[in-house]
Amino acid sequence: MSYLDAKVKYAALGIDTDAAIQKLQNIAVSMHCWQGDDVTGFDSKEALSGGIQTTGNYPGKATTPVELMADMDKALSLIGGNHRINLHACYAIFEDGEWADRDALEPKHFAKWVEYAKEKGLGIDFNPTFFSHPKASGLTLSSPDEEIRKFWVKHAICCIKIAEYFAKELNTFCTLNIWIPDGMKDIPADRLGPRARLKKSLDEIFATDFDREKVLVTLESKVFGIGLESYTVGSAEFYLTYAAKNSIMPLMDNGHYHPTEYVSDKIPTMLLFNDKIALHITRPVRWDSDHVVLLDDETKEMAKEIVKNDALDRVIMALDYFDASINRVAAWVVGMRNWQKALLSAMLTPWDKLKELQDSGDFTSLMVLSEAIKVYPFGDVWNEFLKRNNIPDDNAWYDIIKEYEKDVLLKRG
Repeated sequence: MSYLDAKVKYAALGIDTDAAIQKLQNIAVSMHCWQGDDVTGFDSKEALSGGIQTTGNYPGKATTPVELMADMDKALSLIGGNHRINLHACYAIFEDGEWADRDALEPKHFAKWVEYAKEKGLGIDFNPTFFSHPKASGLTLSSPDEEIRKFWVKHAICCIKIAEYFAKELNTFCTLNIWIPDGMKDIPADRLGPRARLKKSLDEIFATDFDREKVLVTLESKVFGIGLESYTVGSAEFYLTYAAKNSIMPLMDNGHYHPTEYVSDKIPTMLLFNDKIALHITRPVRWDSDHVVLLDDETKEMAKEIVKNDALDRVIMALDYFDASINRVAAWVVGMRNWQKALLSAMLTPWDKLKELQDSGDFTSLMVLSEAIKVYPFGDVWNEFLKRNNIPDDNAWYDIIKEYEKDVLLKRG
């Protein structure tokens, strides 16, 4: 079936495929830099910590800022639409032998990223890095060691100022997401104390004067991590309560909940009580293992809840995974394109009609129509989106990555 045939078929359901394609073109997804170098960064030789672990040793890992930017550029050239990039503070770029610890980072240490973003027409989102550092071997913002706690408070404040710099230079907002790996391997003697210290730290961080229209601060919870199996300080209940009380945006990572919880089910509730929410989109396998995003059921369900509730302008979307066992550039392309497919599929669904059937109690018709839509020619509309962006379809783009691997990645030391 051709695109024109698909357009007619969807039009019978009251869906304008051209409008859906144009809407998808304007949805910015934040592509995470840490997929390209296994969350290594440029500011430290510390091993990964904080429950973060990459597996695999696929050749071609980026080891310099120039290599990482080149890889991101190659990936973005195969992803339609207009997007953003997501940085961690550990990706500071130091020149001429300069170095600054994380409590002394300045906007100038990210000037090269701003140059790159301006050249490519990208926005930048940002994350303080509370892991892989000598002072992150235990607790950070919840540490009972006042020197360590204050170090990380200062780091977060530095990051707010850097986020303001990004927003000013790029004339767009910057999402600043705070996630800490604080927790305990075994059953804690005191659950309240660390959370009280975390609250104190957050209060101190947000007492900083900054432009809250340009810097969109978010808080990200977690259930557990490696070495943090029994207790996590920044739980969902803690952050949701803190965010609600202090007008902070909540961020949900769909790998940070119990295996029987679904973020897709949480999205509509969060939209009722928040002007905006943020997502880290990943694929957990048995735990928060950050696998490459596939076009699986939960990915599609999350996209459905955003689209059907007319919340595309209220949900900040970023991907978050890292896989060192496959071509890292291909991993970006697969995940980004799959999230776009999920959004497009949701846009090609007649939600008003389905809601009407539900509200009228006609559940038989609701089931029949829901099942019929599953075999509608979504793929032809997706291919038209790719064609309008002048990028290869799903059967051809990987050939370009294989050439890039041969010509560039495999030649890296």
